[in-house]
Amino acid sequence: MRIVIAEDNVLLREGLVLLLTSDGHEVVAVAGSGPDVLPALLEHRPDAAVLDVRLPPGFRDEGLRAAVEARKRLPGLPVLVLSQYVEETYAAELLAGGAEGVGYLLKDRVSRVGEFLDALSRVAAGGTALDPEVVSQLMTSRHDPLQALTPREREVLGLMAQGLDNATIAATLVITERSVSKHIGAVFAKLGLPPSDSGHRRVLAVLAYLNS
Repeated sequence: MRIVIAEDNVLLREGLVLLLTSDGHEVVAVAGSGPDVLPALLEHRPDAAVLDVRLPPGFRDEGLRAAVEARKRLPGLPVLVLSQYVEETYAAELLAGGAEGVGYLLKDRVSRVGEFLDALSRVAAGGTALDPEVVSQLMTSRHDPLQALTPREREVLGLMAQGLDNATIAATLVITERSVSKHIGAVFAKLGLPPSDSGHRRVLAVLAYLNS
């Protein structure tokens, strides 16, 4: 996989390069400031981009802005955004253009190598990878009709939004896949969403609702 990295912290940037190359990927470009990100993405057209939200010179939302603009110019570009904290507004803005091929992880997730690499692979394949903390804040920021969901249904919805399939959800919650399917049906009914096929479209529907 060809990857572009945008991160101003030298230690983290070099750590990402080492981690990804050791896993068999090719880092085709690195950027340390906001203005460098979009040109690198447009030039190399990578299979995926790993971007920090806040970059020099302003340390506000330079990485996010570059990601949003790059996805406009390169539709479907897989982007995995890293952030020090859960920044709900930034997460919602990134997802507003569609959640397919989008990830948003907290930086401490990078230290969990297996989780990070799995999330990157999922995003590169067109899936979704949202940090559980991001999912939690997106859900708690909405009060109606999420209050109609049972605690178990909320758990299932949260795991769906992380991009997990029915089998993984069942294993995580220690229930049967049949039970997961029933909970998903109840979630869509209570949220007023039409039935959705398995796969990423159901995740997109959930995220579209949470960010509407």
